[in-house]
Amino acid sequence: MTERRERFQTSSGIDLPNDFNPDNVEEIDDDRDLGRPGEYPYTRGIRRNMYRGRFWTMRQYAGFATAAESNRRYKYLLSQGTTGLSVAFDLPTQIGLDSDDPLSTGEVGKVGVAIDSLEDMLTLFEGIPLDQVSTSMTINATASTLLCLYLAVARRQGLAFDKVKGTIQNDILKEYIARGTYIYPPGPSLRLITDTFAFCAAEVPNWNTISISGYHIREAGSTAAQEIAFTLADAICYVEAALNAGLHIDEFGPRLSFFFNSHNNLLEEIAKFRAARRLWARTMKGRFGAEDPRSQMLRFHTQTAGSTLTAQQPEVNVVRTTIQALAAVLGGTQSLHTNSMDEALSLPTEQAARVALRTQQVIAYESGVADTVDPFAGSYAIEELTTQLEHLALEYLEKIDAMGGMLKAIESGYIQREIQDAAYDYQRAVQSQDAIVVGVNRFESGTEEPIPTLVIDSKIEHDQIERLRALRARRNGAAASDALEGLRIAAAGDENTLPHILNCVETFVTVGEISHCLRGVWGEYQEAVTI
Repeated sequence: MTERRERFQTSSGIDLPNDFNPDNVEEIDDDRDLGRPGEYPYTRGIRRNMYRGRFWTMRQYAGFATAAESNRRYKYLLSQGTTGLSVAFDLPTQIGLDSDDPLSTGEVGKVGVAIDSLEDMLTLFEGIPLDQVSTSMTINATASTLLCLYLAVARRQGLAFDKVKGTIQNDILKEYIARGTYIYPPGPSLRLITDTFAFCAAEVPNWNTISISGYHIREAGSTAAQEIAFTLADAICYVEAALNAGLHIDEFGPRLSFFFNSHNNLLEEIAKFRAARRLWARTMKGRFGAEDPRSQMLRFHTQTAGSTLTAQQPEVNVVRTTIQALAAVLGGTQSLHTNSMDEALSLPTEQAARVALRTQQVIAYESGVADTVDPFAGSYAIEELTTQLEHLALEYLEKIDAMGGMLKAIESGYIQREIQDAAYDYQRAVQSQDAIVVGVNRFESGTEEPIPTLVIDSKIEHDQIERLRALRARRNGAAASDALEGLRIAAAGDENTLPHILNCVETFVTVGEISHCLRGVWGEYQEAVTI
């Protein structure tokens, strides 16, 4: 019988035979390549009983408009069964601008919540005991400042820092690669990250100091193999920076975490998570000599693939998200966010966010896939895809090492070009209908009924600016100036900057003022443009 396509491949270019069998797969050594769940090399998961012990943390990424409105959404999600919070910040907060900065005009509260000061952060978490939730904050260039704001809230709640649990993304390298919300040059940016590692190792032991992100690399158009390779290459760069700063591998290694995308190809995605876990364990043990098993474990959060969601027939996005969430769970994620059906059109409505959360809950409580660990282990297809993805990722890592490391590879444009080429190849496949996107290039519906979308009131920008100006007028100006001067001196020298940032936020210095102080010392990064 004639086949549908001349060639069957995964996103990473792995050829798929008619069926996987002992004659066409690489031999697997159980002890070397698989082990048991909870044992090196952690291919089968980082815990012996995985979800039989407890489910993954069910997060819903949320944040919009004002701190008060986002606080209401968080309380709603917690009431509906969310087990962890995940904060989205607006663009000015992400790039260290206050809401009244002229460059913030039109962006305040639009793609996330506007946070200018401790006053906003206190409102954001009003009525939410921080010792009872785990909070993930998707923030990078200003991550150290937002962490200090969170710690200041915990202190106001009477909590010791060792009672606080959560994650900051804090992954600046992928900003140079894929997103662009950087502020400072790479050297000072890495300084802030290693300062955070050291501060948290001493003061906030249960905080994940970085979430090394492949998510945005994949959203920019990479393949699954590239997502593994470039994410781990970033991680290697961070580890080397921390070691060069005098930290011991097992001092900060256990608090490293990762953030991956879950895309549409179910089998490749399951294998991707398993391959990443195995390759990271081997890297930490073999390359860096990590002895603590927690340093060797790749712990990760997953978000379903926003770039796969369509404005056409948005209800179909529920199906896409379900497949992607299932892949993440079968791949052994520790935490999961499911995108809402309307996110190609707007920030999620309350109803759409509830359906996205219910998707996770149905997988957890009704599907049965969480009742046994790594149920696809031993599948010829999954084990071969895991092996091939590891090989492809390792080839990239060797190329990056030969270039002098990830910073050199980024500065030369190599990483960006590889992603751009992959994105271009996929777009050509969609245009030629070699890749089918339901509702876009096949199975169009013709006429579509609009669905409700979330609209951000433009008045919130005016109100946010008024609150900010009132705060500046009533705070202790001398204390704020002294705190900023202390931060400036620390940044110009080699003292850890985190205690000074914490002092700044507790005297109601704003996010923009802290960032401008550091800009004055370190400058701003300007991307080289090549023609």
